[in-house]
Amino acid sequence: MSAEIICVGTELLLGDILNGNAQYIAKELAKLGIPHYYQTVVGDNLERLQKAIEIASYRAQILIFTGGLGPTPDDLTCEAIAHYFNSPLIERADIIEDITQKFAVRNRVMTPSNSKQALIPQGADILPNISGTAPGIIWQPKPNLIILTFPGVPSEMHRMWQETAVPYLKSQGWGENIIHSRMLKFWGVGESALAERVSPYLNLPNPTVAPYASKGEVKLRVAAKAVSESAAEQLIIPVEQQIKDIAGLDYYGADNDTLASVVGDLLRLSGETVSVAESCTGGYLGQMLTENSGSSDYFWGGVISYDNSVKARILGVNPEDLEKYGAVSAVVAEQMAVGVKTRLGTTWGISITGVAGPTGGSETKPVGLVYIGLAAANGEVESFEHQFGVARGRSLIRHLSACTALDILRRRLIKRK
Repeated sequence: MSAEIICVGTELLLGDILNGNAQYIAKELAKLGIPHYYQTVVGDNLERLQKAIEIASYRAQILIFTGGLGPTPDDLTCEAIAHYFNSPLIERADIIEDITQKFAVRNRVMTPSNSKQALIPQGADILPNISGTAPGIIWQPKPNLIILTFPGVPSEMHRMWQETAVPYLKSQGWGENIIHSRMLKFWGVGESALAERVSPYLNLPNPTVAPYASKGEVKLRVAAKAVSESAAEQLIIPVEQQIKDIAGLDYYGADNDTLASVVGDLLRLSGETVSVAESCTGGYLGQMLTENSGSSDYFWGGVISYDNSVKARILGVNPEDLEKYGAVSAVVAEQMAVGVKTRLGTTWGISITGVAGPTGGSETKPVGLVYIGLAAANGEVESFEHQFGVARGRSLIRHLSACTALDILRRRLIKRK
């Protein structure tokens, strides 16, 4: 028994709109313990919609549609469903009344085209839409097949799912088991290297462990199926701990943790502060640190020192070293870190200087070369060279630089304990 998600809209196929609805429903199905193995995106075409229904109805028992419920001619979801199952479309007077009232509240008059939204397959029940004018349907056109339709507007769909669809599915016996998961996060290790280290866990039946990689970060999703969240937790906890023991300092957090939030927690715990001096990242590191509420407890500020004159005048970098070694160098990174730490009076200072590209690189200092400086609480100063590579692109190089700087500080704070 499984579900299939069918997202309707040519705009999705063209890439004009990000398909967040499929992601939302997928997560919700997991909470209910309802497996789903396929997602389909189909354009606003009656024939192709019916073909998608034909395929999905043979391999799933719950078909969940989003989109195609509006008043315009290209909104074809209900029409396609009714045609495929040879059911007439019936205009529901209660839907007409609901739409009319909603227009009246907005001091508008319902247009004739909106009456299309009152047409649903004969025998289908209404899935109420409190927020919008397009209702959905809950329908069982044949044994062992349930159809639910939702508008494409995310806010409307989310509310309809929680208030009507979830209780209905549970009443039908779905959701007796739930799938609960934890996302473990790692920095400073590649996906393949981590997968090798935890390979015995990748074939577990319950909980399952699956690797993911994105923008320099590696994740392991540990998911357990059980009768309750607490029961699933008991399956996850020992596996999670064993993986953390294997990964060591490469593991930095789970679920909603970020490198910035973890660093912030460590600084707050020790009563220490940090400031930043940024060149190629242009304030991105400071932005990451201040995304967390209460970051003023430990983050005092920073200097965006793009031009060499700012490095010299504000941060106290030696002009002779700038001339001799260049702005992208270990010497300058270290002086930038010391300079911002001293001038802002913080416990720690971090600096980033590099070539983010796509221009500005040379044979000796190619695009992707980045130096990170760290001025420590005990007065020690270090620098770290990283070659992120020209193929990564400017945006990703800046992201990797800022995250790596946070990771360096994180490891120092933990090792010092």
